[in-house]
Amino acid sequence: MADPRGFLEVRHREEVPSRPVPVRLLDWKEVHEHRSKDETAAVLHRQAGRCMDCGIPFCHNGCPLGNLIPEWNDLVWKGQWAEASDRLHATNNFPEVTGRICPAPCETSCVLGINQPPVTIKQVEMAIADEAFDRGLVAPQLPHFLTGYTVAVVGSGPAGLAAAQQLTRAGHTVAVFERDDRIGGLLRYGVPDFKLEKHHLERRIAQMEAEGTRFRPGVEIGRDITYAELIARYDAVVLATGARVPRRLDIPGADLEGIHFAMDFLTQANRVVAGDEVPDQILATGKHVVVIGGGDTGSDCVGTALRQGAASVTSLDIGVRPPDERPINEPWPVDPKVFKVSTSHEEGGERQFLATTQEFLGRDGHVTGLRVATTVYTPDGARIPGDEVRDIPADLVILAMGFVGPETEALAEQTGADVTGRGLIARGEDFATSVPGVFVAGDAGRGQSLVVWAIAEGRAVAAAVDAYLRAGGERAVVPDDGAPVRRGSELPAPVGPDTRPMRP
Repeated sequence: MADPRGFLEVRHREEVPSRPVPVRLLDWKEVHEHRSKDETAAVLHRQAGRCMDCGIPFCHNGCPLGNLIPEWNDLVWKGQWAEASDRLHATNNFPEVTGRICPAPCETSCVLGINQPPVTIKQVEMAIADEAFDRGLVAPQLPHFLTGYTVAVVGSGPAGLAAAQQLTRAGHTVAVFERDDRIGGLLRYGVPDFKLEKHHLERRIAQMEAEGTRFRPGVEIGRDITYAELIARYDAVVLATGARVPRRLDIPGADLEGIHFAMDFLTQANRVVAGDEVPDQILATGKHVVVIGGGDTGSDCVGTALRQGAASVTSLDIGVRPPDERPINEPWPVDPKVFKVSTSHEEGGERQFLATTQEFLGRDGHVTGLRVATTVYTPDGARIPGDEVRDIPADLVILAMGFVGPETEALAEQTGADVTGRGLIARGEDFATSVPGVFVAGDAGRGQSLVVWAIAEGRAVAAAVDAYLRAGGERAVVPDDGAPVRRGSELPAPVGPDTRPMRP
């Protein structure tokens, strides 16, 4: 453990300070303030030292990755950064990402959080990852031998990248296919730079390339290469396409100009920040912007609109405002639904709750406002629009109501893969789909979720694929009629001993 009396002597949290709002709205850099090395080390020493000898560390249960949190807190307190980096990377492929954009369910399950502010786990995690890169501790982990098996990973979000890195380190030859022009999925184009600057992503991709992972951006599977062709070429296929079909709002006026999905808005903004030219970019400059949806994506849209110079920004949430403190029906260590103020919400705009959008108002084919009713809860918990109605002016409306599932049309048509009633790619406990040799991980198989769940599933599917190949898994061949059949005789023989377990 860390300091035995740390949590008794330091009873407060020291968060990473943010730059002043007027300053950070002038650029797209991360909102956090960069402190001196000595000041950062002192803060981390105090905060990591608050980690107590709780006997059963419930933070392990709160984290889908099972991060060894007490261990690396202890090592940070002792100043042993190399060992802390080893512990952190043993369970998490991309801690520099989760340390920035994960909502930290580990902290709400921290035992210290029962009667004190919990340990700043997320801050310590980010600091370990950044310090590891600064000290040159993050090096390529080359496989000891090549198995001779090939794996295709479709999608380069956190699930796909985690799966690819694990499989490459296990000795398989891995190619990652991404339909966008750059690798990273939603980490690249869905998360603004003020939350995750892309140089963090670039240096991790460079590590993966040095390890042997091959990246194929600008290739859409199902169109440029059919799923049948991909399955015929590779010994195993991992589908990590995410759940990118947005939830629609089918109400009167939904076809008016000026109404856009959040990912279209954010993707264009991220492209411009990356230096691309985007014709007819969706811009909030000088406009009254309404963001429908109160989650993380909606928050990202708020911060983006404010940096583009919106005249006003209003966020609408259909539900009731969450309580400030943990509700009695969501006791520790459950991750509670409490009122959160993101860095984007700190920067401006108005948040409205119990807002049910009934109609988009327009003139000459363009949106001019929304008609909103106050949400009413029925005795059985259902939400219905009430009689109290108001109009909100809007020149630009962003729909940030989440995602309903992955794009499955081409996959189902070309392979006959099963799809669940929720529109997800059907899979078993071993992540295998109904097509032999094809596996699915991340949001495409579980639905919209957190980045830590995506990384955890990427690691888990890699273990499943590795076991499948090492057991002589049968290759799936999809003929022209789309009906999958099995063929295992053409699997290449592994090169060298084939008994080494997967490395972290």
